[in-house]
Amino acid sequence: MKWTYDWLKEYLDTKASAKEIADVLTKTGLEVEDLIEPVLPVAAKIVECRPHENSDHLHVLLVDDGGSSLRQVVCGAPNVKVGLISALAKPGCVIQGQEIKSGKIRGVLSDGMMCSGKELGLNDDHNGIIELPSDTKLGSVVIDMPVVFEAGITPNRPDYLSVRGIARDLSATGIGKYIEPQDKEVQPVETKRKVNVLTDKCPVYRFAEVSDISVKPSNKIIASRLGGIGINPKNAAIDATNYICYDMGQPMHCFDADEIDGDITVRLASDGEDFTDLFGNAHKLKDTDIVIADDKGVLALAGVIGGARGMTTDKTRNIILESAYFNPVSVRKTAKRLGISTDASYRYERGIDPDISGVALDKAVKIIIDSCGGKITGTGVGGKNEFEKVQIKYNPSLMLKKTGVDIEENIQKDILEKLGNKVEVSGKDWIVTPLTSRVDMVLPENVVSELVRIYGYDKIAESAKRKPNFAVKHNDSYLWLKQKLAGRGLNEAKSFGFASSKIESLITDKKLVKIANPIVSDMDIARGSLLSNLLKFVADNEKRGFANLDMFELGTVFDGNEPGQQHNQICIIRTGETSPKHWQKRNRTKDIYDVKADIIDLINNQSFTTDCENAPLWAHPFRYGAIMQGKKKIAEFGELHPSVAKALKIKTPVMIAIIDDIENLSPKKVKEPVLSDFQPINRDFAFIVEKDFPAEKLTLTAVSSDNRIKEAIVFDSFDMGNGKKSIAFTITIIPTENMTDEELLKIQDSVIRNVESKCNATIRDK
Repeated sequence: MKWTYDWLKEYLDTKASAKEIADVLTKTGLEVEDLIEPVLPVAAKIVECRPHENSDHLHVLLVDDGGSSLRQVVCGAPNVKVGLISALAKPGCVIQGQEIKSGKIRGVLSDGMMCSGKELGLNDDHNGIIELPSDTKLGSVVIDMPVVFEAGITPNRPDYLSVRGIARDLSATGIGKYIEPQDKEVQPVETKRKVNVLTDKCPVYRFAEVSDISVKPSNKIIASRLGGIGINPKNAAIDATNYICYDMGQPMHCFDADEIDGDITVRLASDGEDFTDLFGNAHKLKDTDIVIADDKGVLALAGVIGGARGMTTDKTRNIILESAYFNPVSVRKTAKRLGISTDASYRYERGIDPDISGVALDKAVKIIIDSCGGKITGTGVGGKNEFEKVQIKYNPSLMLKKTGVDIEENIQKDILEKLGNKVEVSGKDWIVTPLTSRVDMVLPENVVSELVRIYGYDKIAESAKRKPNFAVKHNDSYLWLKQKLAGRGLNEAKSFGFASSKIESLITDKKLVKIANPIVSDMDIARGSLLSNLLKFVADNEKRGFANLDMFELGTVFDGNEPGQQHNQICIIRTGETSPKHWQKRNRTKDIYDVKADIIDLINNQSFTTDCENAPLWAHPFRYGAIMQGKKKIAEFGELHPSVAKALKIKTPVMIAIIDDIENLSPKKVKEPVLSDFQPINRDFAFIVEKDFPAEKLTLTAVSSDNRIKEAIVFDSFDMGNGKKSIAFTITIIPTENMTDEELLKIQDSVIRNVESKCNATIRDK
């Protein structure tokens, strides 16, 4: 969004400088990205003129601009002469969109440029430099150029897309007083032409027909303001629509009335209907597109772009001016599908003020008639033209509860009213009615946000009576999970809720949730897994030489396109080596047991089994496991399938853990270990089992033999031949009281009996 300083002052009575205003806007939430304070052309007198040594038409001038020294300028104008006072554009001055710089012209330094009337925008004379009166003060400004603000607008603040909205916001900060415009709606004039609104996606459509105009340029103020923000002034009719778009935030369109056949109809397009826009581009429309049409066909894409038929030209004598409200979602879908972005679509997509179409039409008509003459010969309105105002029930005490800042009620009320809200006190509660332009204000929390924003974020730290509590509450947050994963050396990753269907189809057979209007082409689905985006991170990092990664993400994944068809997931990625190469120590390649250990740590002390069957698409078929509790899968781990790695051009081994049942990790279910006053006791066992029998099942069975056995760790395994193998492990017993040798023997016997019966194993006696 761009606007000029003088334009802003039409609605804000202030003595503040442009720099001060920019600082206040940034502090209140509208980040001013650029403040363009132009270097202005000044009057300068030619005191010396000599031919250029390397040119037959250029001259080298010494000019006096009122400064302490003369300035050398190379000029090709035929009317240069000693004593002439003209306009000098110094380095840094922008003339016709080009910044003037010091530089050599055919080997001679030129420290500026002498300007013609056309270059200054004062007239059409380009035959020579402008000749100023002999009594013009040297160094005085020849032509004023506006100071221009440029700000980035967040999607939730469409009211900032108008100069009026910005001025009102500034007035609430106390930097100036809002000058309330004296608006009124256009007076109705009976006409045979009607408007028929055949879709509920256009709540109101207004038009005014102005006849017998003579197309002329806009007045200097409007031309200067539009030119300052980068819009090239064309003529008063077209400029009026652009001006109102920025002044009030109401997009408008101007038709040549003589090209319109019959009544105006607002309807949905027919599927496949043809439309040619004002730039000559042809489009095939869909039955979801809103169009403005007459008896011959489509005149314009509502809220997006006008058509080639019906566009105004310098020969236009009768116009129809449009002012309407269109459904934001419909406009956005049409604009994104066709790849068209205009000032109008940008505003309609975010939601304009639904209640200003009448006053906007009146002001635009007056601008046109003031410059081009003519008169209103007809007006029309269609649609329901009814807008229900939002009313928010707000209690002033909510401010303290939400922010810890206690702002007095009278100050709260004053801020809200300066922002244009209507505040009615009803007992302890207030009824806050926002301006219709504030489409973002619907909740009491929005009111709190407004108050904090204007009160000043910088005052919160000083004023807060209740400091933030950073203590982790396990029962109401996933923060404890993130802290635990970070404690294991993992870095948190953050990705978009969108993903690439190409990557997702490689790693899962889950149904893809397609996005109708993706922001970018390679993020065309709602992510069904966190893994797809993390794998892209791995590929990108590997390309840049960062192959050793340890990261996790906790976020929402989507199982379908209906409400409630989503769940939270944790995905862990470990790649490459455990540590950088070093002469003092040996590193190793990470394996699936590293990510398995991450899962086991999260399900601290919960019993589980491991199932190695039915590996998903992303996993290596022989390096995969699922953590089971009964028949329920709570997590899975494994190495990335070689074919997936090849498709993504990943050369580094990638170890993956995915936990879908996060609620099962709730601290309420985690059994925190109790420290014992007694020393742990270790006992070794060796069993003979079938060659393909998993060692983990053996150790889990041993641990389940007695609740005082806390862990079992394998320390030896070898092939005995004949389809048998030997597995040796150590169990750790944590006594809860003094234990006798007999009690220890009972535990040992329980382990042997349990393992032999459940694992078809035999204790090895030697």
